[in-house]
Amino acid sequence: MAFWGFSFVWVKIVYYYYNPLTTVFLRISSSAVILLAASYFLKINIKPVRKDYKWLFLLAFFEPFLYFLGESFGMKYVSSTLASVIISTIPVLSPVAAYFLAKERISIMNIAGLLISFSGILIMIIEPDLSFAESPLGVSLMMLAVVAAIFYTVLIKKLAAGYKPVTILTWQYIFGSALFLPLFLTFDFQHFISVKPDFRLIATLLQLIIFASLLAFFLFIKVVDKIGIVKTGAFTNLVPVVTAVTAWFFLPEENISIKTVVGISITIIGIFVAQINRNRNGK
Repeated sequence: MAFWGFSFVWVKIVYYYYNPLTTVFLRISSSAVILLAASYFLKINIKPVRKDYKWLFLLAFFEPFLYFLGESFGMKYVSSTLASVIISTIPVLSPVAAYFLAKERISIMNIAGLLISFSGILIMIIEPDLSFAESPLGVSLMMLAVVAAIFYTVLIKKLAAGYKPVTILTWQYIFGSALFLPLFLTFDFQHFISVKPDFRLIATLLQLIIFASLLAFFLFIKVVDKIGIVKTGAFTNLVPVVTAVTAWFFLPEENISIKTVVGISITIIGIFVAQINRNRNGK
């Protein structure tokens, strides 16, 4: 979660140079190459059962494809802190998705947590005169990323029991790279070749690839398999806190205002409220 908290700031830094499509394509294609090379040299068998290719492709469609389309373009229009707060609502929305997809019971605490969390987000995006402090388009794109992440987590739970994290990650990024390649070549390639990389860009990209795209996802898959979706999701409370503090140090255009602190606090309280009843019941 710390790595993902840092990643919202790293992405903003890369955007000083590259467009969102270029950023995400470089991130996932490089990750795929690293994983393939590591599997080859370490002699790790990453070949899945034939019937699971469709599930791995669907996994990649939700994340990285849909998730990063929403997150990458959304972060062009909203602050890194707000982006991380919206992403942290994933565990609050997961029970709602489970109710509609699997007819699982949704509790009063789930609903209360959802309402509290979104009131915190509203505090951050709406001014006292009811105008928008942040872009509605950016917020909508970030919510697309949230929905994609929920479906991704459900599929991870299905696949993690049968495959090692390295296998899931490798195919996730192979299929994800294939989905993004046509978009990158069509819309961003000319801009990509016009940019002259410097040390700051290369270092930030490497941090995104190694820590946010590889290590964070590896740990996430491992933990979902060990302690389940709900308990893992609770740790996303840490993401907006890490992002807000990091952004304050490294992004001059972002400040931590009283309004931001209040919004983050209320959102996190809502996330905890949504967890109470389910954790107490051991579900």
